[in-house]
Amino acid sequence: MTPSFLLALLPPPELGARLGKFRDRHDIRDAAAVPHITVKARSGLDDSAGEVARAVAAKQTPVRVQVGGPRLFGNGSALYLAVHSPEAVRLHLALLDALRPAQRFGSEGPGMTPHLSLALARRGVDLKALLLAAQAEFADLDAEGLTFTARTVTLMKKPGPGGFYAPVEEWPLGEGAYGEEGSTPVS
Repeated sequence: MTPSFLLALLPPPELGARLGKFRDRHDIRDAAAVPHITVKARSGLDDSAGEVARAVAAKQTPVRVQVGGPRLFGNGSALYLAVHSPEAVRLHLALLDALRPAQRFGSEGPGMTPHLSLALARRGVDLKALLLAAQAEFADLDAEGLTFTARTVTLMKKPGPGGFYAPVEEWPLGEGAYGEEGSTPVS
């Protein structure tokens, strides 16, 4: 089994816990078990991506994120909470430029759609029914939204098929948030 990696912004703990409770209540088990906003998908990422990610993160500023209500991707691949963040897209583009992956996913580039996944399409998962439940659960986010500032970018690793992405290491956006080391292992 080959591990997969991605780079992400993590939501505030309170929102992450809310998403976790929704997923538990609806018995959702997929790779998005740890809530995150992907800023660089797995193409072109491996164990060595950390050094590049740290350098890019140091040149960026903290990222303002506005989370909205639940949506379904048009292709039916996922149920998610909408995210509006031009800064997250800029970070994504900076990571693409620095990493220069040999291949990119169609969702990568200036048209990237930042989002917080609630459930991924899988056999036996009714995303349309889950959308109705999510609209009730997260009606406040659809009406008012939630704004937060992400101050770190996190490397996440999935051990192989059937696993989920979990934080491995994080780096501050902008210099100096962690002192000289510049990274913090996530446990």
